[in-house]
Amino acid sequence: MQPIVFIHGIRVSATMWDPVIAHLDRPAKAIDLPGHGTRAGEPFSMDAATSAVAEAIDSLGGSAVVVGLSLGGYVGIATAERFPGKVAGLVAMGCTSSSQAMLGVYRFVARLAARNPSRANRISEYGFRHLLPGPTGAAIVAGGLWCEAMPQVVDAVAEHDQLAALAAYPGRVWLVNGTRDPFRADERAFLRACRDGRLILIPGRGHLGVLAAPGPLARLIDDLCSCFQVERPASAVATPRPR
Repeated sequence: MQPIVFIHGIRVSATMWDPVIAHLDRPAKAIDLPGHGTRAGEPFSMDAATSAVAEAIDSLGGSAVVVGLSLGGYVGIATAERFPGKVAGLVAMGCTSSSQAMLGVYRFVARLAARNPSRANRISEYGFRHLLPGPTGAAIVAGGLWCEAMPQVVDAVAEHDQLAALAAYPGRVWLVNGTRDPFRADERAFLRACRDGRLILIPGRGHLGVLAAPGPLARLIDDLCSCFQVERPASAVATPRPR
C-alpha cells in the first residue's frame, strides 16, 4: 500500500489536509512548505519546497504518491520532475493554468497582501471560513496564514516550466479539477504533456470547493493511489462515480 504525501496551497499549511487524512486508511503525511506553518520565515523556492517533499517521502520509506492542491499541485509537479524515483505517482489538483494574464493578477494580489500581511491574513481567514464553513474551513486556518510568503511563492511558480516537468516525469499523473475552477484553463495542454496522464473533473466544485466533502475526496484519492499499482492504457478523461 503506497503512502501519501500531501502538499498544501499558498499561504495556508499542512492542517488544510487534516479532514481528508482522517478518512484515509493508509500511511499519509501532510507537510509545511517553506514560508508556511512550522517553516514560516524560511525563504520559499522551488528547490527548497521540493526538497521538503522529498524528505517527507523518505520518512515514509522512500516512495510515495504525492497529492497537492493549487500551489501544492505545482510543487508536486516539480517534485516529480526532480525526484522521479521517489514519486510513485502524482495527483495534481487545481494547478493546470499557465495563463500570463492570471499570473499578472496573482502577482499584483500577492504583493498587495505582503504589504500588510496581518490584515491580508484576517481577510483570508474570513474568506476561507465563509467559503468552507465548519471543520473544513477551520482546518485550513488552524495552522495559521502566511500572506507574507506570497510574492516569493508566485515568482517561484512563474519561473518553473510545469509542462516540461510533466513531460520529464515517467510516472502516472492524475490531474484533478473542479469544473468551476478557473485554474483548469489549460488542463488539456497539461494532460498532453504527461507521458501517462488522466484528467478527472469534479462536477460543480471550484478551486477550493474540492475540499468541501473530505470523505468523498479521500475515497477518490485512495482509489487513485490504488490505480498507480495497476497498468492502464493511454490518457483519458474521467469523472468520479457517485457514491
